[in-house]
Amino acid sequence: MSTLNLSSATALTPDEERLARKRAGRKMGWYIHATVFVLVNAGLALLSGWQGRSWAIFPALGWGIGLLVHGFVTFFSASGEQLHQTLVQQERDRIASGKALR
Repeated sequence: MSTLNLSSATALTPDEERLARKRAGRKMGWYIHATVFVLVNAGLALLSGWQGRSWAIFPALGWGIGLLVHGFVTFFSASGEQLHQTLVQQERDRIASGKALR
């Protein structure tokens, strides 16, 4: 029986560890959001069908747009993090050179 090894082959700096935990937390939040979306909308679809109407599509579409945006931000925000780091570094450079103090 194999055991789960929680230590990584490459040691991370505290900042990298914090970033890894932040990203994992975002992904976990999206998975929870998607699960709740499926369960609630399945229930609404059953209720809508039981009533003989098709109104459940409207909350599913609205919530689905929100879920897509959440997923985009969660899984494709690495470039946003890089942009933020670049802007912060530019401001540090300006402050260090004295340009920002004028």
